[in-house]
Amino acid sequence: MTLDLSHVGQRIAPLEFAYTAKDTIRYALGVGAQAAELDFLYEGRGPKVIPTFAVIPAYEALVSAMDRSGITFDKVVHGHQKITMKRALPPAATLRSTAVVEGIYDLKKMAQVVVSTRTEDAATGEHLFDTEWGIIVFGEGGWGGQPPPARETGIPSRPCDTEVEQSTRPEQALLYRLMGDGNPLHADPDFPLVQERFGGRPILHGLCSYGFLARAVAQAFCDGDATRVRHLAARFTKPVWPGDTFRTELWRDGARVWARVTTRERGEPCLSQCYAEID
Repeated sequence: MTLDLSHVGQRIAPLEFAYTAKDTIRYALGVGAQAAELDFLYEGRGPKVIPTFAVIPAYEALVSAMDRSGITFDKVVHGHQKITMKRALPPAATLRSTAVVEGIYDLKKMAQVVVSTRTEDAATGEHLFDTEWGIIVFGEGGWGGQPPPARETGIPSRPCDTEVEQSTRPEQALLYRLMGDGNPLHADPDFPLVQERFGGRPILHGLCSYGFLARAVAQAFCDGDATRVRHLAARFTKPVWPGDTFRTELWRDGARVWARVTTRERGEPCLSQCYAEID
């Protein structure tokens, strides 16, 4: 095993990230926002910021933690993601994110690295949001380490309350990667991992699918206002290809929402253990 377990529990030096309204608009387009969602696409209305944009300012802190743990992009995929918002994000700001490697777990044929981040407004110190990232590293298991803690789905046993269908574009991954995630897994058909595991077809970013999920929750239960989504967790279980159509089943109990996302093309869950809390 080449992963460095000594960094578990260590806090990484804070990193700053400045963004403008153009960045939040570009992000909204990257996760499929439509003309009807003008509040997120037009500076004349703020713009409002889709809460899953939180993964963008926190991304460099994640990468720093991965680097220290000996992880390279040539053998990783995203396993799960979680955000918890303290308040809606402003359309422009400079933020400061600090990362901690929470754990490195043994999955026998692979490893799971869990990283958390805390993000504050760099000017005021106000705590804005937290994230948790689960990264799967192929070929790094089997050293006799602990398995990851169990995660419960919690989806109600009754039929879903509503469904939302969303189409992605063939260029969706190429558009989303403009936000800074340049992993060749999502662009280059000749990238070894794409060849070995995905038949030479670059896959959609899990975090792009995650943004679609936030929009689906908002469409179903928040009158389209994604800023009302205060917490969102999901596990990425099957690959999605640009051009696929998401079918999201949703259940609600007060402020709590559960979801399961499949692709219309293959009918298998691509996002599972999805849980949200809304205003």
